[in-house]
Formats: sequence, structure tokens, C-alpha cells
Amino acid sequence: MIPSRINRGAAAAIAVAVVALCVYYYNVDPAAGGTAPRCLLRSLTGYDCPGCGTQRALHALLHGHVATAWRHNAALFFAVPLAAAYAAEDYLPAGVARVLRAPAFILAIAAAIVAWWVLRNVA
Repeated sequence: MIPSRINRGAAAAIAVAVVALCVYYYNVDPAAGGTAPRCLLRSLTGYDCPGCGTQRALHALLHGHVATAWRHNAALFFAVPLAAAYAAEDYLPAGVARVLRAPAFILAIAAAIVAWWVLRNVA
């Protein structure tokens, strides 16, 4: 399928937003406080949500500190390629796109997110 002009515009907007966020997180250390948003769930409950640590992990990763990024939020290493695959779905082979849309695959992703959420608060 050939992406429409609207999809290309949306892809361009997403690419610009991703670059802008990378520039921001390269220059701003969320661990040092400042303007980076805080997790509302963690503030209210004291528990980490599945995304807690992503800002710090992204900052560390952009500076080449892979092990530190993994410690902050290992899910980032799986979520980014998966999000990229969904964003580029129109450009992927039909079989791959079919897998991404399969209900079982989507349920597996949801189960992995819930498992990550529980296990990171138990350990």
C-alpha cells in the first residue's frame, strides 16, 4: 500500500517531534530535576509505572550509557523498536504488518506491559 499524503505529513511531524525530544533529553538531565515531567502514578502511590525511568533512560542512552539506561527502564529497549515498527507499518512487508495487527500479538504486548509493571515493583 502506498501511504497517502496525510500519512506522510503525520510521519514527518512525528519525526520532527522525536528529534526535538531527543535534543531536549540530550541537554536536560531529568534526574537533576528541572522541567522534566514527573510520573503522577509514582507521586500518588510510590509505585513505578511501566514508563517510570524512561526519561532518565533516554538521557543516558543519548549520552552512550547503555547499561545505565537499561537500569533506569529496560522496557525502552523493546518499546522503541516496536513503536517504530507500528509507525512504519505501511512500509513493512504484508506478513509483518499482519503480525503487528494480530489480536494475539497485541494481547501479548499488553501482557508483557502488565508483567513488567508488576515485576518491577515486586523486585
